[in-house]
Amino acid sequence: QLEFITPFQLYFNPDLIFRKFQIWRLITNFLFFGPLGFSFFFNMIFLYRYCRMLEEGSFRGRTADFVFMFLFGGFLMTLFGLFASLFFLGQAFTIMLVYVWSRRNPYIRMNFFGLLNFQAPFLPWVLMGFSLLLGNSIIIDLLGIAVGHIYYFLEDVFPNQPGGKKLLLTPSFLKMVFDTPEEDPNYNPLPEDRPEHQPRDQDQNEQQHPQ
Repeated sequence: QLEFITPFQLYFNPDLIFRKFQIWRLITNFLFFGPLGFSFFFNMIFLYRYCRMLEEGSFRGRTADFVFMFLFGGFLMTLFGLFASLFFLGQAFTIMLVYVWSRRNPYIRMNFFGLLNFQAPFLPWVLMGFSLLLGNSIIIDLLGIAVGHIYYFLEDVFPNQPGGKKLLLTPSFLKMVFDTPEEDPNYNPLPEDRPEHQPRDQDQNEQQHPQ
């Protein structure tokens, strides 16, 4: 908005990425949601709302898995973008988050601007219809729904099928970086670290406030 940079420096362009090594475009194309306006704020509200509900809900205490979902979704969208003329993928990423949340909360009743009442799994399709009414292309929305469904199927559906197994395994380095290490049940603390050897509060108060 301050015109320090232009969208032409941010959009997804495979030729510029691989031939001129403008690697930043792999990330910046997810970060641009158009000029300030209704569509921009609409995307920001949904991105914040459903990202937060996922993080505080099904991904609580699983930050590494949450980050891995971001990376997996971004990778699939980028892969699709190589074969289609898509310039910005941020809206597709938002729809992916909405789709995953909606499938994991199928019984929640939703209300869209006081006009429609429906179950949560229909929310991504309602948003796609609303985007169509605004005159936007629905290809981006369909991409977000497709990637969200692939993640949901591989993570929540397929492992619970007969003969199925968990295919999306979060890399250990992500768990090491983002998750707090689990306490070893066999860990034997040093004598001076054991609670019975810690000074009592009364003793500490007496040391701090001697008679």
